[in-house]
Amino acid sequence: MLQIYDRVITSRSVPTLLALFLLITVLFSFMAAFDFLRSKVLSRTGIRLDVELMSLAKEVWLRSGLRGGMQTSRPIDDLSVVRQFIGSQGLSTLFDIPWAPAYLAIIYLLHSWLGLLATAGAIFVVATALLAEWLTKRPLIQSSSIELEGTNIAEQARRNVEPILAMGMTYDIINRWTASRKKALRYGQIASGHIELISAITRSSRMLLQSGILALGAYLAILQQISPGAMIAASILAGRALAPIDMTVGNWRNIARARQAWKRLSKVLTNTHAREQKPVKLPTPKGNLAVSSLTKLAAPSADGERVPIVQNLKFSLTAGEGLGVIGPSASGKSSLAKLLVGLWKPDHGEVRFDGAAFDQWDPSFVGKYIGYLPQSVELMTGTIRDNIARFDDNVSDEEVVEAAKLANVHELVLALPDGYSTEVGDAGVVLSGGQVQRIGLARALLRSPPLIVLDEPNSNLDGEGELALTQAISRLRDNGSCVVVMAHRPSAIAAVDKILVLKAGRQVEFGPKEEVLRKVTRPVARTDLKAAP
Repeated sequence: MLQIYDRVITSRSVPTLLALFLLITVLFSFMAAFDFLRSKVLSRTGIRLDVELMSLAKEVWLRSGLRGGMQTSRPIDDLSVVRQFIGSQGLSTLFDIPWAPAYLAIIYLLHSWLGLLATAGAIFVVATALLAEWLTKRPLIQSSSIELEGTNIAEQARRNVEPILAMGMTYDIINRWTASRKKALRYGQIASGHIELISAITRSSRMLLQSGILALGAYLAILQQISPGAMIAASILAGRALAPIDMTVGNWRNIARARQAWKRLSKVLTNTHAREQKPVKLPTPKGNLAVSSLTKLAAPSADGERVPIVQNLKFSLTAGEGLGVIGPSASGKSSLAKLLVGLWKPDHGEVRFDGAAFDQWDPSFVGKYIGYLPQSVELMTGTIRDNIARFDDNVSDEEVVEAAKLANVHELVLALPDGYSTEVGDAGVVLSGGQVQRIGLARALLRSPPLIVLDEPNSNLDGEGELALTQAISRLRDNGSCVVVMAHRPSAIAAVDKILVLKAGRQVEFGPKEEVLRKVTRPVARTDLKAAP
């Protein structure tokens, strides 16, 4: 613009005009190439970040399910937000902001008055951007937190759809979910309103600044202190200097959302990495279990108090022994099961598997030598074979069938439409509670692991299933497995040789089965009743 107004038009030189147009064509071609390269680099950077961190984010997400209750972060979603932002125009505009001082410096070279006016406009636009940060920070954080709460409500409702539908809770749950979403939308709208107002101010201020520079430039041109070309050039430069800031304010919601996601992601992944260093690979475990001073505390209550779930447990088992854990409801049996397989970490004391605490084992290694049947069993989406094989491609068909036979589920599976290839899970064949539990039992017994913990394994079994369970436990013990059974019904402990009695999380008795049962069983007094006349 400077050259055309000050040279081409005054000299009427067509060759100079063609040369300038050729030069600007080459420069814009370079600009397009660099913009393409920058977008490509940022897009691939986002994908690389996703590939590098997604496995760890998924592991953190899975482990967060152990805590129960509402989730305070979703690392997978946060990683997706960061990846999308890195590949978006919102980040590209941030790279253009550092060039604003260079544009302002060139305007100063044209005339100091023009530079001062452009600087004043830049300061005003930057101030409005900082104001946007201050006004939107709190509403955006609240909106994000409440959205997460609403997502948790939705997930809980879907998991508990049967009692919700059966007991007429549908509209009450939907109303609660809707109220949470409305609250999130309200805070989001507050933040959007601030951003929209400030964005409108910055956009109009930039246009006003360009017009002001044109007016001041025209005045200076009248005074013959600058040329008309310099007036046009200053206006274009001012627009280029402030455009990235204007675009940044317009994208502020996405920038703030990505920044919050990155902070949450960094915190949870850094803590996980610092807490879980890769342990030394230990020898294959034999099945020896030792528990000493084992105590696990519940989550803090409203007043900050933490009540013991299990307290000061102490016992040991060797390979081939079977332990039955009995006690009333809420005595800590399921909690002990989670502690024995390393799902929970004790607050005091320790659980040692073949002499090593669980934090000394590589989880992906030691898990292959543990069989665990939780109280509530759910099969993953896939085939029955996949579920019994624990989704491990290295498990052979023979090993899957052997585990199914050990759990007395082989004939049941063969009776299904596609046998072991039958799809189960959300989109698969609907199985009964007993069938799911027996398939879960086969999964726990795969390859006869050295340590097997079964939490009420007969809660959904019939008489035939209970007999098969007793036979399976006996066979596992003969093969050298250490078997721990949490039980309410006596049939579950028929094949064990030791008993642990829990009451209110405390160890009441531990020892040989006959001896312990003799102590805890009291004869029932008989009262002769006189027949009524």
